[in-house]
Amino acid sequence: MTTYTARAIPSAVLARLRVTDDAGRPFVPFVAEEGGGPLRCCLRAAVAGERIALVSYAPLRRWAAEAGVDPGAYDEQGPVFVHAEECGGPAPSEAYPFVRGGVLRAVRRYDAAGRIVGGRLLELSEAAGEEADGAFAEAFADPAVALVHVRAVEYGCFLFEVRRP
Repeated sequence: MTTYTARAIPSAVLARLRVTDDAGRPFVPFVAEEGGGPLRCCLRAAVAGERIALVSYAPLRRWAAEAGVDPGAYDEQGPVFVHAEECGGPAPSEAYPFVRGGVLRAVRRYDAAGRIVGGRLLELSEAAGEEADGAFAEAFADPAVALVHVRAVEYGCFLFEVRRP
């Protein structure tokens, strides 16, 4: 059962990233030779032959601007894959994206000021969705937690965001 909502990169932000990314680099699309790259625009894996791009994205910076706070030293940016053209965003799903048995995920918690207030390493089994739900429930049981970032442990990249319900 999926209780929380995984948030993709918003379409307005994607429109800007498709010109210049958060590191100031120009948008350079390419055709994916292999599938599997996690697309943060629609929260699914890329398919071989799709036009995608690897861009630098600062997820906490974007949230902080919306919340009217300064993320300070926690403002980091990193690589994410997105479609080269608008894709329509994520399809409705009962499962969390990029969460499957056998992977490690970092669940990083932030407060309303954009500061890290904890985190958790999540080793997922075949009950990955239930385990993710439990990790988000645990995070949001702390009233100081405003949002959670889920990251891939092996590369450290941002996968998706979950906000307080």
